[in-house]
Amino acid sequence: MNYRWTLRKSADEDIIHRLTSSLKIPASLVHVLVARGVECQEDARKFFEPTLDDLFDPYLMDGMEMAVERLLSAISKKELIWIHGDYDVDGTASTAMMLLFLREIGATVEYYIPHRINEGFGLSINSIRTAKSRGAKLILTVDIGITSYDALKYAKKEGLETIICDHHEPIDEVPDVYCIIDPMKPGCPYPFKHLAACGVAFKLIQGICKKLNTLEKAFQYLDFVALASAADMVPLMGENRILVHFGLEQMNTKPRPGLKGLIDCTHLKVGSIDTSSIVYSLAPLINAAGRVGDARWSVDMMIQGDEVASFQIAQKLERENRKRRTFDEKTFEQAAPMAEAYMKKNPESRAIVLYSPSWHAGVIGIVASRLVDRFNLPAVMLTKFEDPETHQVLAKGSARSIYGFDIHKALKTTRHLLTEFGGHKHAAGLSLEIKDIDTFRTEFEEIANREISNEMLVPEIVVDAELKLSDLNPNFLKILDKFAPYGFDNNRPMFFSKGVKSSNGVKVVGKNHLKFRAFQMFEIDAIGYNLADKINITQQGKPFSILFNIEESLYNGVTYTQLRIKDIKPDSNDTP
Repeated sequence: MNYRWTLRKSADEDIIHRLTSSLKIPASLVHVLVARGVECQEDARKFFEPTLDDLFDPYLMDGMEMAVERLLSAISKKELIWIHGDYDVDGTASTAMMLLFLREIGATVEYYIPHRINEGFGLSINSIRTAKSRGAKLILTVDIGITSYDALKYAKKEGLETIICDHHEPIDEVPDVYCIIDPMKPGCPYPFKHLAACGVAFKLIQGICKKLNTLEKAFQYLDFVALASAADMVPLMGENRILVHFGLEQMNTKPRPGLKGLIDCTHLKVGSIDTSSIVYSLAPLINAAGRVGDARWSVDMMIQGDEVASFQIAQKLERENRKRRTFDEKTFEQAAPMAEAYMKKNPESRAIVLYSPSWHAGVIGIVASRLVDRFNLPAVMLTKFEDPETHQVLAKGSARSIYGFDIHKALKTTRHLLTEFGGHKHAAGLSLEIKDIDTFRTEFEEIANREISNEMLVPEIVVDAELKLSDLNPNFLKILDKFAPYGFDNNRPMFFSKGVKSSNGVKVVGKNHLKFRAFQMFEIDAIGYNLADKINITQQGKPFSILFNIEESLYNGVTYTQLRIKDIKPDSNDTP
């Protein structure tokens, strides 16, 4: 893969000088700070020293007062509260968290997670019928609801009130329900718009605890928020940064039994869990239940009071994840050649839309992401789905995008062809009639062809700052550690260095990786995964430019610092 290296726009020199002087940190790291919106000493304090005191008042969120009063009324009247969540990490963590909290304060509560294959996304008619049969009068949705128009109308007709607790955008008008807490709701004045659903649910817990004068109780649930926020790829800036910081702290000091079993199953060590641990180890197992099994297993695991019981459920999730990987590989092996053939036939197309009735609905989102990685084009994967309520046979799909192309906006433009859709700029779900797939493909491609520039077709890596390798002293590394937790919009800082040579030759290790000692007046270990095809750039003693993150690696019980090389280019004038 060839990348565009794009150096971030230079910050105001006065800001750089002022922060460098006041914070006493290297200018290269000040550039990274400013790129993350930090422009004064107080902003820097909030970034480097998160505090729960900087969380926003939950009552700034529209609908919070109504939601809190209604839930407390239901508890006092001993009404059954019916939680309906989604089947991914964000949805199941939100469900488990609300379930534990509401039970802790005396509520009668049950939960429902739809089956991905049999019911699909959103509030389902089956859930509403089951809630009514159990005697529920109040439904609380978490991570879904803002686009479940038909189901919400049915619930109201059946005499059930609904509180929507969501973080997605409504398609047009907001649903007619008892109340909605969603920072993305038009007109909501809440200052931070990018919470995960679990973050919004936490604000509801925070609102209830504030009303009951037991605010500290709310913070016991931040481990769920950290788990969901990292897995759902929400921006780890602003309020999310605070929530994840303290949630990780809890997971690394005193993990609840329901998560400790999962941690043990994935062989992670308490004390060293970070956002990468969540994304690559914990989240896949939780998601596997909803993809190829039953998402209720994940909720049941997280609410366990016994870590042995949690571990046993986690083992079941691990088996499901192995099954998921098999489906994933099989589907990708079919989809990639289909995409290649289509692109060969239609070389001007700037989108991939594929359909097969045999694909497993639980893995098409993962495969769509892999197609985006392979082709650097937005991808929509569709499979056959029978609506359990109407028995209508539809095409159900997952869409993933490239940077700069708003896939939710594109789907909104084609909504006249869709029976349902929802999501975000980078990822969305949809369904449509099978007969409309070709028309949808044509219209979706027209949008992509119009909005995706030639420049966007070459994947971009945004570079935070130039760095001299000799700057990598203990103080620099200590400050760099404070940039965590890392995640979307706060990735590990990306640096570049020119005039680098290898002091010990360059070796190909593993299947396709480069390993060498990078030298530029200072030596440090470096590894470049899947970069063996660029070995010629590093040979014959010629200097070259490297793009890299700085990371710690553990070998034989010893932790050391190394460069993780993302790309290599010959030294030239077009290097940033």
